Amino acid sequence: MIEEEKLVVYGTRWCGDCRRALKMLNERNLTFIWVDIDRDPKAEAYVIVTNHGNRSVPTIVFPDGSIMVEPSNNDLSLKLDSMA
Repeated sequence: MIEEEKLVVYGTRWCGDCRRALKMLNERNLTFIWVDIDRDPKAEAYVIVTNHGNRSVPTIVFPDGSIMVEPSNNDLSLKLDSMA
């Protein structure tokens, strides 16, 4: 499901936290793969398994294999800074 060396964001279009995270990524001109779990049942299943039964979004998978779920602006910013 996750492509190597890619930043992948699993979310939904109606989720405010997803829109906030996408805005931060776009402001930094980062390349990422957007996966709408409302349209992709396999991606939804991945999110549920990854989050121990919860459909928590955004679930962000980083190229180093680390995962952030519903990160605050500050936490996401710190992670993105560490990637630079």
